[in-house]
Amino acid sequence: MLAFLLVGFSSVLLRRKKSSDYLLAGRSLPPSLAGLSAVATNNSGYMFIGMIGFTYTTGLAALWLMVGWILGDFLISLLVHRRLRRATEKFDSLTYPSLLGNWYGQNDRAVRILAALLAVVFLGIYAAAQFSAGSKALHVLFGWEQRLGVMLGAGMVLFYCFSGGLRASVWTDAAQSMVMLAGMLIMVWITLGRFGGVAGSWEALNGVSESFMTLFPEDLAFGAAGPALFVIGWMFAGFGVIGQPHVMVRFMSLDSEDSMQRARAYYYTWYVSFYTLALVVGLLSRLILPEIAAFDVAEDTELALPTLAAQLLPDLLAGLVLAGLFAATISTADSLILSCSAAISQDLLPERWQSFGLTRLVTLGMIVLALVIALVSDESVFILVLYAWSGLGAAFAPLLLAYTLDRRPSQRLALAMIIAGPATVFAYQWVDTRIVDTVYEILPGILAGGLVYVVGSRFESGRRAASSRP
Repeated sequence: MLAFLLVGFSSVLLRRKKSSDYLLAGRSLPPSLAGLSAVATNNSGYMFIGMIGFTYTTGLAALWLMVGWILGDFLISLLVHRRLRRATEKFDSLTYPSLLGNWYGQNDRAVRILAALLAVVFLGIYAAAQFSAGSKALHVLFGWEQRLGVMLGAGMVLFYCFSGGLRASVWTDAAQSMVMLAGMLIMVWITLGRFGGVAGSWEALNGVSESFMTLFPEDLAFGAAGPALFVIGWMFAGFGVIGQPHVMVRFMSLDSEDSMQRARAYYYTWYVSFYTLALVVGLLSRLILPEIAAFDVAEDTELALPTLAAQLLPDLLAGLVLAGLFAATISTADSLILSCSAAISQDLLPERWQSFGLTRLVTLGMIVLALVIALVSDESVFILVLYAWSGLGAAFAPLLLAYTLDRRPSQRLALAMIIAGPATVFAYQWVDTRIVDTVYEILPGILAGGLVYVVGSRFESGRRAASSRP
């Protein structure tokens, strides 16, 4: 863990005491670092703790989370990412909310404020999930109480944030992603060998239960259409990536719009590798650790990867993997906290108060808030991340997509779109449980934002036409 800390701290050598450097690394990230960091911050605690725990419980049906999520992410990136980097530089936007409020230079102050408020709420929850994920790695590594791990994680995030800002997070992301990829490869290799290779492992997995290796979960809603809607729901989760400030800020910080294609190549190569290995580790951990299945599904199955590493790997390598896992969650929490503090200091507070020092002070306040959420929440990492992801994606993805398609919704219409998405996601929780389990809530959330745009733009066009008549 000390080595990963030193990687982040070394970024102080390039630090300049300016908000643009602290929040966007001076828009100087090379495509390799931008791509690796984006996929790492996108998937650390969720992937290594939440997704593996979900696969341990659900079985092969978790495959569709990977297929749908990556496909949706890839398709939406073809439309958005280059235009996002271009707009960031054209109007000197330092934060994601300011980008939404100033895409065409229109300076929609109300849009910036509402976007910043929602970002603070959802990213705070997201950061709390990362603290919880990191504490689970320390629980297995040292046997520490998870509350202690949460507090230690908060302290380390404070160290990261005060050392190099976004650059510290990006450098640590790149280092831990390589360690985690190598560690999971070794765990898969050892486990496959223990069960007689791929064929033997497949046979053993089919013996876990009748439903563990079926392609889709049992009892989906909507009959024959259920499996298709299940996959489409997770594809919309991939669309939701453009609504995640902590991910998109990596592409906003890229050194040049022309580097975007190479950054995406790094991003998707590592994304597919990470997700595939996480899925395989989740399945194989059910063979090595069958006793966890008797624990509380909402929490203890998320210990699958740390426990598997501790049992299969030599002490030194297990420690390195678990330290990498902890560093992954903490560097992601750092990114989330930075996005929150940027939204507050740059978008919510008066311009005359904006300064490098105030940004760091706000960062401290956000760390304390995320720490409190992590200590009092009893939700799993997986559930917390999915809540935050769907709220952010439903709020911001429809508006950003409209901008990239050269549409210009009025400020009033943009505000309605931002509100409609999260409101739909919230209301969706009251729908029948089978429907919620079949269709991820971000799908109706994004569709609601899009519907508001279609209806609202036609209404506004009608009013303009009516007012122009003599």
